[in-house]
Amino acid sequence: MQGFLLIIYMVEIERKFLVNSTDFKAQATAKLSIAQGYLNTHPERTVRVRVQGECGYITIKGKGNQSGTTRLEWETAINVIEAKSLLALCEPGSIQKTRYLVPYKNQTFEVDVFAGDNTGLIVAEIELTHEDQVVEKPDWLGKEVTQESKYYNASLSKRPFMAWEQQSE
Repeated sequence: MQGFLLIIYMVEIERKFLVNSTDFKAQATAKLSIAQGYLNTHPERTVRVRVQGECGYITIKGKGNQSGTTRLEWETAINVIEAKSLLALCEPGSIQKTRYLVPYKNQTFEVDVFAGDNTGLIVAEIELTHEDQVVEKPDWLGKEVTQESKYYNASLSKRPFMAWEQQSE
């Protein structure tokens, strides 16, 4: 019998915000360590390898729409040992971060506290069911950066946050 591969595509709709305090930590219900790298960072698509705790993942993301909120995403779980091996094949630059899951008014924010070359950057993301969904904003949420590609993890792997000030001088 021939095997087959079932590929499930989904649309990711999310908004990104800077975080203006660490008050979210007291409200967090989970904390996860994440290491990730990119096998491909083409402007039309990215291919990411992620190790999150004892799980591994491969994710393919398409180009975002004009508002930056919606794009095609495909993800599958892989063995963590395989994921760690694939990280060695990734393009230069990697992402290390701690993700906090923070519920707020029937929503859950994923707050990423970056480490390594992106130390000092804290970004919150929220996944939505549709682009016009109202987002209830906690006090610790700052400026929206959904349309600013420099805050995308693939961009941060190439041009880390700690280099921004040096490069703008």
